[in-house]
Amino acid sequence: MAKYSIILPVRNGGHYVKECINSILSQTYTDFNLHILDNCSTDGTTEYINSIKDARLVIYPAERPLSIEENWARITTIPKNEFITLIGHDDVLDPDYLEVMERVIADNPQASLYQAHFRYINAEGREIRKCKAMTNRLSEREFMAFFLCNMIDSMGTGFMMRSVDYNAVGGIPLFPNLLFADFALWISLIKKGYLAIAFEETFSFRLHQSTTTTSSDNKFQDAFKCFIDFLLQQKNNEDLDQVIRRYGINFVSFYVQGLAHRLLRTAKSKRNGRTVKQLLTDCKRYADELVPGNHFNPLDNYSVKLAQQIDSNPFTRSLFLAFKKLYSKPIYS
Repeated sequence: MAKYSIILPVRNGGHYVKECINSILSQTYTDFNLHILDNCSTDGTTEYINSIKDARLVIYPAERPLSIEENWARITTIPKNEFITLIGHDDVLDPDYLEVMERVIADNPQASLYQAHFRYINAEGREIRKCKAMTNRLSEREFMAFFLCNMIDSMGTGFMMRSVDYNAVGGIPLFPNLLFADFALWISLIKKGYLAIAFEETFSFRLHQSTTTTSSDNKFQDAFKCFIDFLLQQKNNEDLDQVIRRYGINFVSFYVQGLAHRLLRTAKSKRNGRTVKQLLTDCKRYADELVPGNHFNPLDNYSVKLAQQIDSNPFTRSLFLAFKKLYSKPIYS
């Protein structure tokens, strides 16, 4: 039995999935299986993966088209090796990714989660920037603080964990479109030990339209609410409660502007009745629940205040949407 399982959920991976799979099968450390959860792809992905002749490849076709949440939920049901890592179909592993993970695991047997440094690439594969520097070890308290303060780059790809631990926490939380779900998963896993981090860069995380702008604004808000609920559950832990009380306002403040702007650029007919004003009310409530007695006011942010003013008037809202069709860059941040 192999030691590692690399798990790749995919639906219509296009040309990216070929690069991704090739990077996995080119690992210098070869004691692994690649598990592909194919979600009824219609763009040739299914035919491509079925054509690969490699004994390490295991394919799990879906019986019907699934949502992204349903497809990733299958990870808890499939046979897995001792350690697993999850990867997006457009991300790329360096040849020594597993080799570095093997060393970090050997050096940190008590850790419950493992990661390495990485780089961001664009749609064409060119480097955008390196991830923020990380120390070689983080407790759940430190990881939570860094995340709430936006001081760590923590994406869904690259993390290594034990299969038994992944199943024990219920797998990745099924937040809408899995937004914020990976962060909740990492925090849940770190509780079992700590996060051990390799200094080497071992993979590329791709940033392009599909990961930054096309998620439904309604789903983004729903996922944000799910993560707030997750944070509230963590307040039962005294150490994490202290972290949330200290840095929870930073987190809400960071996202309130982006959420307001996303909603403002969404046509009223696609909002499910949501308004910027209601969003700000919700965010104030989230802040009060996370940090009782705070002085947070979303309208103290001029950009957020302007978004509410534009959204409150049908004429200015329509004018803004018309302008955004001609000029796509941010104009109020």
